[in-house]
Amino acid sequence: MQFVEVELDPGEAAMGEAGSMFYMEADIEMETIFGDGSAQQTGLMGKLLGAGKRLLTGESLFTTVYTSKASDGKRKVAFAAPYPGKIIPIDLSQIGGTFICQKDAFLCAAKGVSLGIAFQRKLGVGFFGGEGFIMQKLEGDGMAFLHAGGTMHRRDLKPREVLRVDTGCLVGLQPSVEYDIKMVPGIKTALFGGEGLFFATLRGPGFVMLQSLPFARLASRIFAAAPMSKGGGGSGGEQGSILGGLGSIIGGDRD
Repeated sequence: MQFVEVELDPGEAAMGEAGSMFYMEADIEMETIFGDGSAQQTGLMGKLLGAGKRLLTGESLFTTVYTSKASDGKRKVAFAAPYPGKIIPIDLSQIGGTFICQKDAFLCAAKGVSLGIAFQRKLGVGFFGGEGFIMQKLEGDGMAFLHAGGTMHRRDLKPREVLRVDTGCLVGLQPSVEYDIKMVPGIKTALFGGEGLFFATLRGPGFVMLQSLPFARLASRIFAAAPMSKGGGGSGGEQGSILGGLGSIIGGDRD
């Protein structure tokens, strides 16, 4: 479980996803606002528009801004990951100012980074891409931090280079990368291969970020291994043991 520690100069501010704060030092002022920090100076309609964008991407209506009010040096604020995985920094000023990511990947960023929405124009990507028609778009020239499950892997694609990945393993991509969905070839492979019916096809130029363990996959494995209960559950907590079923009966887990 990683976390991000940010050093703030006097008067400097950072924004974090609601509920992501780990700790902060004295003289840091915390303020909850509608939308993101970039919408603060654009009036009521700007705030409502920023909040509406975040609602469409499945995020909270609110963002928390942390501002250092110290006059004698730097102060630190930290943001924690919501589940096991990796945190990566994205310097928007070095990648053209825009990065598109999955809806729940954003963790924190420098104040002024805009959190918008990116619509998928292709029907196949919207229906079968794993993230629906709406993804999150980060814009600005500051630092942003993303979080995803398992290990994060950056892959730089050359012009017209193609990479095929599991639809749930895509974390984000540059706008220059073409994103499409293809059906797994062969009926037998599609039905019994265990990889689903579709995979994502990414075509360069640009770089993409991948995750080795999507949260949905982790949650499904935990649910499948959970003991049976009257309200639901999975296949039993000791499915790997020959005596797993007998142990559940002796232990009182079954009626």
